[in-house]
Amino acid sequence: MNTIRRRYPVGIQTFERIINEKQVYIDKTDMVWRLAHAAPYVFLSRPRRFGKSLLTTTLESYFEGRKDLFEGLKIMELEQEWKSYPVIHLDLSTAKNQDNPNMLSETLRFRLRYDCKQFKVDGSDLTPGKYLEAIITSAAEQFGGQVVILIDEYDAPLLDVLHEKEELMAYKKVMQEFYQPLKACERMIKFCFITGITKFSQLSIFSTLNNIMNLSMHPDFAAICGITEKELASDMAEDIAMLAEYEECSTEEMHQKLKLMYDGYHFSEKSEDIYNPYSLMNCFAQKRVKDYWFESGTSSFLFRQIQHFGTDITSLDNIEASESDFYLPTEVLDNALPLLYQAGYLTIKGYSKESEAYRLGIPNKEVMVGLTRGLLPMYSGIRSDSVKLGCAFKIYKALNTGNVDQAMRELQAFLAGVPYVDGFKKKLAEAATREGFWEYTMYLILSMMNIYVQTQVRCHGGRIDMAVFSATTTYIFEFKLNGAAQSALEQIDEKHYSDPFATAPNPVVKIGVSFDLDQWNIKDWLVG
Repeated sequence: MNTIRRRYPVGIQTFERIINEKQVYIDKTDMVWRLAHAAPYVFLSRPRRFGKSLLTTTLESYFEGRKDLFEGLKIMELEQEWKSYPVIHLDLSTAKNQDNPNMLSETLRFRLRYDCKQFKVDGSDLTPGKYLEAIITSAAEQFGGQVVILIDEYDAPLLDVLHEKEELMAYKKVMQEFYQPLKACERMIKFCFITGITKFSQLSIFSTLNNIMNLSMHPDFAAICGITEKELASDMAEDIAMLAEYEECSTEEMHQKLKLMYDGYHFSEKSEDIYNPYSLMNCFAQKRVKDYWFESGTSSFLFRQIQHFGTDITSLDNIEASESDFYLPTEVLDNALPLLYQAGYLTIKGYSKESEAYRLGIPNKEVMVGLTRGLLPMYSGIRSDSVKLGCAFKIYKALNTGNVDQAMRELQAFLAGVPYVDGFKKKLAEAATREGFWEYTMYLILSMMNIYVQTQVRCHGGRIDMAVFSATTTYIFEFKLNGAAQSALEQIDEKHYSDPFATAPNPVVKIGVSFDLDQWNIKDWLVG
């Protein structure tokens, strides 16, 4: 075993620095080259912390003609000329959380000052758009050719005011004026790359710029960000082996742990399995399989949208959508599905050529646990910090050993003493006539306990209320409100709910559960 410690680019998003410091780099430069020649104007959407900034800086080094940085990489077989272009690289993550349109305008002007000095432009009295136009024109004139424009996180200034109609319109006017030169200076632009999470309509944001090629779901570029299953098995085999040795397990077992936790992303119907690169690099660097993506910052923006649209969270792991649903303009959405997909909380799980429909679901365990941690107080009124490690471990251990009665008693005791957030009584009143409250509650609590859960699972007999997957057993739950647990158990058999799991390696255990609406707790249960 090679004991020399590998250097992982945790917190580093600059291609030049990764190469010069000999950090671990998964070679995607062949796709970068194809992307650079795909069209003059390109848009790519990917979730946060998924390598968009690394991709942008790789394009920056390529268009600057930095051949020395690419020695030994795949792009060397494709690029012959290595021309150098002036590059205007704008990271608009610095324009988040602006108090008003004037502050946004000033932030954009401040961001352009570096380019102003580099390309000798006096923009002291210019609007952000005129400032950008002057920089593009000056750069093209100085270098006697065309310029390259790279815009990272283009949507960052707008996300916080998405549902504030008047504020959104005012902010959009600033951004529309800022982006106008992208069309006006078309003849001077060699390549323009725009990346972000969401899609705002081109007419409202980019004015007359209607020739942007959206490659977000193109199969040729599905793996341009992230780490594929093939890349993990080949380029990072050494890393898996070292982590397995540290955790005292086999490499096969460690690979499966990593797959369950960080894999599962697909960005087209023919996409390879893709791992979250941020989480994977952190895992190898810290020698611990845990949640890193949510730890780096939860998306308060997305949680607000889920609440705004009243999203049914029990359906998140099994949603059907058409391609047009993915990229509806953000400002005219009537549900949270496009945002959940674009932000990485949902991914493509299947595709039907006949119906041209996509099946969406939650990518992996890391997303499941992090998502439910944020949604638990929102949907059930239970504080997420109340799901303590001791209680979680007892329930997890009981399910793994097949002791259903012990697991249910622990869950019952937890619900009896759980603290609630403000407004919980209102949530109870709203939920008193439907089973949805308990589906939400059970789903979220078990998911937060690192137990893999699916709700409303389709089968030929109907929909299974909840399926729980432990390391040793698959559990099928049916819930009844003020009904009999026996009735719930009989429904599982009558509807053949266990059939989809007949060929699974683990045994199937059926559980009928009844809830007491007066006590707001589990009343009783039967195991079949």
